[in-house]
Amino acid sequence: MVDRTGHIIYANADAEDFFRASALLLARDGLGRFVPFGSPLLTLVEQVRDLHAPVNEYRVDISSPRLGEDRVVDLYVAPVPELEGHVVIMFQERSMADKIDRQMTHRGAARSVTGLAAMLAHEIKNPLSGIRGAAQLLESVVGDEDRPLARLIQDETDRIVSLVDRMEVFSDERPIDRFPVNIHVVLDRVKALAQSGFASNIDIVEEYDPSLPPVYGNRDQLIQVFLNLIKNAAESIGQRAGGEIHLSTAYRPGIRVSVPGSQDKVSLPLEFCVHDNGAGVPDDLLPILFDPFITTKPNGSGLGLALVAKIVGEHGGVIECDSAPRGTTFRILMPAWREPKDADQNIGKRISE
Repeated sequence: MVDRTGHIIYANADAEDFFRASALLLARDGLGRFVPFGSPLLTLVEQVRDLHAPVNEYRVDISSPRLGEDRVVDLYVAPVPELEGHVVIMFQERSMADKIDRQMTHRGAARSVTGLAAMLAHEIKNPLSGIRGAAQLLESVVGDEDRPLARLIQDETDRIVSLVDRMEVFSDERPIDRFPVNIHVVLDRVKALAQSGFASNIDIVEEYDPSLPPVYGNRDQLIQVFLNLIKNAAESIGQRAGGEIHLSTAYRPGIRVSVPGSQDKVSLPLEFCVHDNGAGVPDDLLPILFDPFITTKPNGSGLGLALVAKIVGEHGGVIECDSAPRGTTFRILMPAWREPKDADQNIGKRISE
């Protein structure tokens, strides 16, 4: 909140983090000291005072030496009716807003694959079985020089059937069986599988918060999510020396996502990260990384991360990728499991009975 002279008279903890200064330090000076010269924010504040009405501005760049680079925010500025000339300013960092927007896009892409998978299963697998059967008959009657061609037809048919089978996972719309899951048990299982196979030459480092509440999810599907992410990390590292994969868990309150068709907002306080020091992801692929058929692997199908996004979305979570020359981080935000509100009442009833 700023007063009629532009001095900051109140700042919450998030504002202190954003401006990298304490509330006491912020209160010593006007808003103009903490934003770039000629910033649209200053104009918005004056506009709100003149109109006595809220004004919003989206994707405003307020980068400065004090705030750092790439500080793009949405601004929500409103007058305080009880205090003449006072204005409340809310900053919404675009980084998280963009992540949530992209997550909605990922879910839409996964839904498009759902319809495609159902169509492929019916229209392609049946004729493929006939082609393979015919190739088997040919293999038994053709000469030695043509037999490899018949074998090739069978192998390629099997490969297409395998791809369609993988896509059929997207058409499974059955409700998920969920239970309170200890995410560290899931990560320990995935780590053991990785180190006994594709990540045997890579150090896997754990940075866990042991006080985390359980995740309300499906244990097998969560294992599949982290197994895919760690496998991608291991493939990014390859055979290079000093390869490391960091698995971390943390509690990050403050992220809330609106639920479609409802006024409720779901809190996503659980953060799970898979970080590797591999080659990173090309910048042009980052916005579409979770779309189906997007891959940098010569023989990849591009369905692994799309499936990960589908599973995380069905659990009510958000997944995002941050990549830099020093490595790549996949970050998953998920809701925590909470005891049902009527649990204590049910216990009381059972005790009284």
